[in-house]
Amino acid sequence: MRRISVFGATGSVGESTFDLLMRQGGPEAFHTIALTGGQNTARLAEMAIALRAEIAVTAHDACLPDLADRLAGTGIAVAAGPQAIAEAASRPADWVMSGIVGAAGLVPGMRALEQGATLALANKESLVTAGQLLMATAARHKATILPVDSEHSAIFQALVGEDISAVERIILTASGGALRDWPLDRLAHATVEEALAHPNWAMGRRITIDSASMFNKALEVIETREFFGVDPDQIEVILHPESIIHSMVGFRDGAVMAHLGAPDMRHPIGYALNWPARAALPVARLDLARLGKLTFRELDPARYPALRLAREVMATRGLAGAAFNAAKEIALDWFLENRLGFMDMAAVVEDTLDRLVSETCLANAASGLEDVLAMDQLARRHATELATGRAGG
Repeated sequence: MRRISVFGATGSVGESTFDLLMRQGGPEAFHTIALTGGQNTARLAEMAIALRAEIAVTAHDACLPDLADRLAGTGIAVAAGPQAIAEAASRPADWVMSGIVGAAGLVPGMRALEQGATLALANKESLVTAGQLLMATAARHKATILPVDSEHSAIFQALVGEDISAVERIILTASGGALRDWPLDRLAHATVEEALAHPNWAMGRRITIDSASMFNKALEVIETREFFGVDPDQIEVILHPESIIHSMVGFRDGAVMAHLGAPDMRHPIGYALNWPARAALPVARLDLARLGKLTFRELDPARYPALRLAREVMATRGLAGAAFNAAKEIALDWFLENRLGFMDMAAVVEDTLDRLVSETCLANAASGLEDVLAMDQLARRHATELATGRAGG
């Protein structure tokens, strides 16, 4: 029986993972080692009981008593806090879903790779902040990383049986998010509620805002560079409002392989869960005649400064990715709290990177995880200070 763990079980990716696990046999087919979640202890407990997990961990210490009460008498161990999540990730498992959002997912993913697990990586921040370390850790422990972002799963699938040296370009598609058709001069006044109204995908609040600002795509551009090892100049981004083509790979003979599918995260999750085989999945089948057409258009650089910043991060490499992501997370926090304007998020990130370039050697490669985490904290302090100033104190 395959041993599995799900980190970020109560988020959107975790919910889709749970759905697939239960459809494929639940506790009769999988031995669940660990499930982790946030404040939704009721749902975390339900999942843990349904999958008969060994341990359930909440990220918040204050939520531990409630989680313990809900799981009393079940034999399921409980714990709380980042250290407990890291310890749960150190428990040997065969397949681990890395679905925690943000830099918080980096340490658990690393711990899982150190056990030689197959890591289904939905946490793009891990590759953005510590891509070289992550890939080296996987190689050293003979672990496997399978991309779960819909774009990178699409690229991965398009490359099956192909030589990466034959790749001429990789084309990431972007929905454009909720504000893609707004006049440019109106974006600065966008509210949280307006930015959350994604036209295609049902996702968590943070990733939905990142979709509207294109910071999500900026992270994915960096992730593409780190995972597939291509040059930054080979990575393109195009607006595709229908979100049917998830990514494309262009080869040196002029052929372009496109991955099409309904906008449902259970496809890339299911592919990673069953890889290298394919299993039947409960996702909608495309009716191309009914769909009628697929449209594409170029991105306006002035509308999406995050993509330019991603290019600068790739040119710098080293610890620039860790600084970029940390500043982005702080700026996003401030926007979600209505303390920062929509377009001010990119300005805070850019100002943070500029300040760190003058104060530190961002281009220095990380010698270990400690360097990445230290840069993460430094960038957060600078970004908080800059956001405070931009918000008027």
